[in-house]
Parts: sequence; structure tokens; C-alpha cells
Amino acid sequence: MRLSILSSGFFAAAALAQTHVFNWTTGWGTANPDGTHERPVITCNGQFPWPDIRVQKGDRVEVYLTNGFDDANTTLHFHGLFQHGSTQMDGPPLVSQCPIAPGDTMLYNFTVPDQVGSYWYHSHTEGQYMDGMRGAFIIEDPDMPYDYDEEVILTVSEWYHDLVSTLIPDFLSVYNPTGAEPIPQNLLMNNTRNNTWKVEPNKTYYVRLINIGGFVSQYLYMQDHTFTVVAVDGVYVEPNETNMIYITVAQRYDVLITTKNDTSENYAFMQMFDSTMLDVVPDDLVLNATNYIVYDDNADLPDQYIVDSIDDFLDDFYLVPLVKEELYESYDYQITIDVIMNNLNNGINYAFFNNITYTAPKVPTLGTVMSAGENATNAYVYGTNTNAFVLQKDEIVEIVLNNQDTGKHPFHLHGHVFQVIERGPEFPDDAPQAYNESAPYTPPEHPMERDVLYVNPNSYFVIRFKANNPGVWYFHCHIEWHLTQGLALTLIEDPLGIQANETLTENWKQVCQNVNMSYTGNAAGNDNDFFDLTGQNVQVKDLPAGFTARGIVALVFSCVSGVLGCIVIFWYGMADIPDIEKRVLADLNLDDRAFLAAEEEEEEAAEAAGSSVNDGLSKEGTTQEITTSH
Repeated sequence: MRLSILSSGFFAAAALAQTHVFNWTTGWGTANPDGTHERPVITCNGQFPWPDIRVQKGDRVEVYLTNGFDDANTTLHFHGLFQHGSTQMDGPPLVSQCPIAPGDTMLYNFTVPDQVGSYWYHSHTEGQYMDGMRGAFIIEDPDMPYDYDEEVILTVSEWYHDLVSTLIPDFLSVYNPTGAEPIPQNLLMNNTRNNTWKVEPNKTYYVRLINIGGFVSQYLYMQDHTFTVVAVDGVYVEPNETNMIYITVAQRYDVLITTKNDTSENYAFMQMFDSTMLDVVPDDLVLNATNYIVYDDNADLPDQYIVDSIDDFLDDFYLVPLVKEELYESYDYQITIDVIMNNLNNGINYAFFNNITYTAPKVPTLGTVMSAGENATNAYVYGTNTNAFVLQKDEIVEIVLNNQDTGKHPFHLHGHVFQVIERGPEFPDDAPQAYNESAPYTPPEHPMERDVLYVNPNSYFVIRFKANNPGVWYFHCHIEWHLTQGLALTLIEDPLGIQANETLTENWKQVCQNVNMSYTGNAAGNDNDFFDLTGQNVQVKDLPAGFTARGIVALVFSCVSGVLGCIVIFWYGMADIPDIEKRVLADLNLDDRAFLAAEEEEEEAAEAAGSSVNDGLSKEGTTQEITTSH
């Protein structure tokens, strides 16, 4: 009888499921989100900002994305969605698809059968989402476990006045050998500065906080209000009240905020840069951004709200999932990766996992999976510069990440949430501390789960997940500058299962053909011998031994100084400065003038004596020449 009831429920849910169709064309417009500078932005059907997507659990989504750019490829990634059975719709170029050429259209076609919560979508190509190609993706839950009166989406991000396409050449440059990231100009909330959130008294709001930025983490806090965290990255957690949230790029926090009964006053909702992520803090950069919780339109807006300390923010490590999954007490396969930022032979600063900076293959990794047959289980066919790891079906995978960099990094795993087993503390001023598996440690009984986790400076983290979702999944730093530097790896999960359960669509193949890329063969495009990687894309050669970033800095600035010095000397040498001798003599004292006068008399006497000798030599030479000639 129970089976019959379940079957009836399944068919009823299937009958209620809807298909949401979106026809989007990328393009360019102008906007002034921070109110201080108008600049080009990426539009959707001529509009900015991009629309939010809202669907129900079990619904189907069809996004027809047409590339309206004149000279740039594009892609679309639905951040945090598992894409069960549809890894070809995940979005990263040359990982799960070919990039979409100008004028071409790709259909992203998938269902959302088993997820609810706060997600977002964004371009996964060359930092385009930092120029505006992004939006919230909400999957409503018919069985929401928490009560509230109204729902609100609040996105946060940083904002640059220059296009990413302008910033990247200066960032990946021999003149930026330390890899210093470009500094944003402002912080935004809901794509504007000084955002106003109109509230009503004595109500509980379900607020979806989504960091859609590409670089900085932010501290969020409110004047005389608190957050009650109830979900992170689409995973419900036991309620946890806090005054401050630390949110990295790509993370999501669902919180309950209860308003006051008194409507006589308005309150500040603050954003703050994590300034430790900035190599320099310009004098004109405002680190605090003030938004407004407005109870009364006629009351004054508040000044910025200043806190005594930012050290007491919520530590997400200690959150407990509402549905308690038991700890994966051991692992079947461990992947240990070291994060390093270093320079290669062209002088540019790159990011590395285990000394490999991700270099895209010539064939999408998914295309290699689908065309390699049994060879798909061998990581070698995916190239030596893609940091490819093949996972077996249903094995427990542990990723140990050792951060040998002095900055925080938020890492995102596609296709999964993971259990957070351990995260080391900050070691900002010490040598990097690697994970020690043999050190005494008791992990949480029910670990926090999410899909974006930051690692502390010079520290480490350990995560685990079950390889139960066949697909090609990216694992990468979600700081877009670092992804551009190559801080990524590829997980090929149950490749034979992918072959058995998924078929590439004709549109997917046509997108590859229209951008003149092959979708069969190994990483080098060889479909005759999958173990012949001749011609594959590889990273720039290493620097000569002993050459460091500091050495490159010294060399670059020495060269720049030398060139500038030569220019200055040339300019002064060619300049016609009137009465230069008189002006120099006027600056000398009497003793210096007398010394110069005596030297001048000696030089004149020597010249006179030399002139007589030269005259004689000249005459002798002339006679000799005539005699020889005769």
C-alpha cells in the first residue's frame, strides 16, 4: 500500500512540474551601478541587470542562449546545480562544452529534481560575469522547514569601473610579476550602491544572501538587527543566530531577519571589504558600504554603522545540517593538492595545483570521455596540463588542499556538495602549514556541507564527498582572477557511467563545429591514438632555476628605471637651455668659480700647445702621402 501511495505522489509531482523557457541574447549597454561612473555592461535582451530565475523543485529549465557579442565567445553555468544526467549543461568551456561563438545559440536543457534553495547563474568565460552576466537562480521548496512572512533576494558583489577585458592584460603581465589583483572601486548590493530595503514592522523575512562577485569576500552586519542562518549553499542547517556573516564570492547564506515593532527609525545594513585580500588599499577606496533598512520613508537615513571588531563573524565550519548525514569516516581515494602562486618563463604570475597551471585542452574533456571508449578511465588521455583525476563510481573521495599562499581562497566543486572535515587556522606570518593526517583530530559527527569553502592563509582544508554523480566536474578557486591564472582541476567521475547514461545533443555538437573545435579525441584532438598527446596545449616553460618573483620585480623596475633615465638624459641633452653656462656659474661659490677659472686657463694653454704639434703632424702626413702617391 505504501508503494502505491509513493507512486501516486511521484506521478502527481511529475504532472505538476513545469517547463520554464528563456530566450536570452547577450549584448552590450551602459549603466552606472555605483552612481559614480557610467560604463559598458553585459545585457540580457538589451536589459541590465540580468533577470532572476525562479522555479519549483522538479521543474524543467530551457535556456536558449544566443551569443550577441561581436568578437567574444561565451558560456553559461548554473552555479551549485548538480546537473544529474546532464553534465553537458554545466557550462565551463572545454570542460563540459565548447564555447559559444558569436551569433550562435546553445540550448541549456535540464531538470532540477532533487535540489531546493539559493543558487545563481553566470558566464563561465573570461570573467564576463564581473561585467554583469549573472543572476539569482532560486528553487522553491514546497516543504520549507522554516516559517517566515516574506522572501527577499539580496545579492552582493564588488564593482570595477573598467571592463574585465581591459583589466586582464594588465593583470597577466610581466609588469605585474607578483600577481596583484586589480582593486575594485566599490561594493554593490542588488546591483546598486546604498541600496534601500523597504521593510514592514514585526515581520520575519527569509533573505537569500548571494555573493555574485568575482574577487573579494565581504563582512555583512546590521545596526540593531541579527541574522539567523538557516541554509548555506542550498543545504538547510540548524538555526544559528549571529551579528556578522563572512561571505566569499559564490557562497550563499539563507537567513531569517525579524524586524522591529517600532517604525520611527531606519537602520544601516553594512558591507565591508575583506581588506586583507587587497594588495594595496587606495586612499580613495571606501571599505564600508552603507545600505538602508527602511521602516519609514520620511525618517532620516542612518549614517554608517561602525563595529568594534570584525573578528566575531560566524564560523561556517560549525554549522550543522538540518538533515544529518553521517561523517564519511574514511576515504577510498585521496587527492592532495598544493596551491602555489608563481612565475613562469614569460615573467607572468600564474596559479598552480601541484605545479600545474590549468591549460585548456583542444577538445572538451566531456568530448574525450564520450569518444575514448574504455580509455576514458585513464587520466592521461585528458592531457598533462588539465590536472585531471578519474573517480570510480560511488567511492568516497577526499581532497586535501594545502594553501602555500598568504591569501584566502574560496574553492568551488561543481556537481556536488561536500562534507567539511577539517579547516586549519590562519598562519599569515608563518611558513605554510600542510595538513598532517597523523595528527590527533576528531572531525564533526555531522559535518557542515556546502559547495564553496575558503581556505585560510598558509593553511589547509580537508573535504570529502561520494562519487555518485557521473560527470565531468570542475574544482577551482572562485576568485575569477585566480581562475584566469589557472587555479583549477578536472574531476572525471565514473566515465563509463557517463557514456552509458548520457548522449550528447546535436546542438551541443553543432556549437563545437560552429566555433571550429573538435568534440572527439584526446586533449590534443587525436582520435586515432588516445595516448598520443603530441600538440596538446601546455603551460609556459618554467623560469630558470633560482629566478624568483622578487627577482622579476627587480629586473622589471631596473629596466624601466634604465629606460626612463636614458629618456631623461636624452631630453636634457637635446634641450636648448639659454645661458646655461651663466646659470650654472651663478649657483657656484667663489672658491668653486676660482677653481674652474684656473682649470679653464690650463686647458686653454694645453690646447694651444697641442695645436702646434698637430699642425706639424698634419704637414708631415701630407708630404708622406704625396711622396707615396708619386
